[in-house]
Order: sequence, then C-alpha cells, then structure tokens
Amino acid sequence: MSKYAFGVDVGGTSVKMGLFGEEGVLLDKWEIPTRKENKGAAIIGEIAQSLKEKMAERGIEESDLAGIGIGAPGPVDNDGVLVNGAVNIGWEPFNIPEAMRAYINVPVKAANDANAAAYGEMWQGGGKGFSSIVAVTLGTGVGGGIIINGELLAGATGAGGEIGHMHMVDDETESCNCGNKGCMEQYASATGIARLARRRLEKDNEPSVLREGKVSAKTVFDGVKAGDKVAIEVAQEFGEYLGKGLAMIASVLNPEAFIISGGVSKAGEILFSFIEPPFHKYVFSHCGNAKFVLATLGNDAGIYGAAGLILR
Repeated sequence: MSKYAFGVDVGGTSVKMGLFGEEGVLLDKWEIPTRKENKGAAIIGEIAQSLKEKMAERGIEESDLAGIGIGAPGPVDNDGVLVNGAVNIGWEPFNIPEAMRAYINVPVKAANDANAAAYGEMWQGGGKGFSSIVAVTLGTGVGGGIIINGELLAGATGAGGEIGHMHMVDDETESCNCGNKGCMEQYASATGIARLARRRLEKDNEPSVLREGKVSAKTVFDGVKAGDKVAIEVAQEFGEYLGKGLAMIASVLNPEAFIISGGVSKAGEILFSFIEPPFHKYVFSHCGNAKFVLATLGNDAGIYGAAGLILR
C-alpha cells in the first residue's frame, strides 16, 4: 500500500523537495542547488538521485510511493509537458513525468509552479476548506493559480492563471517584462507599488516618510500603518488596480476565495481594506461573495501543492 509522496518545486536557484505522508503531513524537507548549465540537462537526474537517497535513508521502496509531484517554472499542460520551456533554468519543451519515470518508475504529475503553490494553499494552507479559489502572488510580479471545483485550470497551453498580465491601463508608457504596456503587475506587484509611490512623490512636495529612504512596497505599507497621507494614497491606487482586476476575474470564474501570498502579503490584512472596496464596486453582484484570505504555507506552498497533485 502506498504510504508516501514526494513534492518537488523546481526554482531558479534551488530545487525544494518534501516527503509527505498519505494524509498530507510534511515529514521531511530539503533542497539542492539548481544546476542550470547545459540547458538544465542534469536537473531531473539530480532530483531523482536526491529522492532515491531520501528513500534509502527512510527505507522507502518504490512500492511505498503513491508518486512524485513536480512544480516547474513555466507553462505545463495537463499531460505534464513543459510547453514553452523554462527560460530561467534553460529547459526546452519536454514531458516532465516521462523524464522522471526513467529514473523512478512511479506515477508522476507536473504543473506550473504557481499553479502547484495555489493547489498547496487550497489543500493544506489558507484556502483549506474551499474547492474553488484564485491564488494571487504579489511579489516581483503578480502570479496566479486557478482551481475550480478542486481541479487546476492549466489552460490549453499551460498558461492559465497569468493574471498579472491582464491589461489595466491604456496610456502606460513603460513596458512590462512581458513586452506589453499597462499590465496589472505594473501596479500591483512589489515593484509596481514602488513605481506608483515614486510617481506620486514626483507630483508635488507633500511631506511623507516615503521621502526618507529607498521606496518599496514595505515602506509604503509601513507608512500606511503610521498614517502617512501619501503612503495611503499610493495604497489606495494599488488597491484600485488590484481590486478591479480581481473583480473581473471573479465575474468570470466565481471563486469562493482569493488567497493572497508573496512578499507584499507580509503587510497583513490591512491590504484587504484597500482591495475589497474597489472589488465590490466593480464585481458582478452574484460573484461578489468571494472571501479574501492570506496564504499560510509560505515557501513550502510549492512542495505541498506538488505532493497534493498525487495525494489529493
């Protein structure tokens, strides 16, 4: 009888791995460096070697494994194919489960890393108890993961959930990392919030704590908590963009909850006071009951979600 599953989260710097019991309990976690040379040719083999070493250490046979779940940094279709490759680690398109099964012959499933993290939050994190969620990662960019009725929505080419690249502003002059202009992540990510703050500070000479050092999303929300007028204005602008974007998403997907993670989420529930008013202003009324919840798994969300692909 299968007792265990491995969850693997492949990142640009390291590969995080976790051993899970059949009830979804994290029994052990560790990581290895991501070797990106030669187009990442060694990565799958090194993951397999590390998993085999853990199996030997724990006395686990292949017959004890329910399987291996893998989150990868790129679009992954429903068959586990990395559709367009993963530029940041050098991978070209390939079938991830097939490659892993050449080393360890157990069931293998793969998903985009943001989708896997979303699945982890639904399964064992802030989204536990919900079956239809949109996970929103507010970091350097804005990432998303969509789960409807317990199923990941990968999309036709594995690119479902790229909510950060919804178009929000027509007259934006700066380009997003994707090449377009006016994407939501230009205003709602950590870097986007800092951009909004710098633009606000250039408008006039209003006194603000934001003028005292390097501007960041953290300094903005620290300023909000201190009652700084300019910081509050920046947070309101951020909330207007993100709240409107999430209202559009809700009106299409009708999720039970939005799970907010990433560096910006460290500001805490004060974020919701800026997101929820515009959300309720713009959302289709029958989709407006979605709850806003902070993620709880942190950097472990990816390994939880990858294992959940197997165990749940």
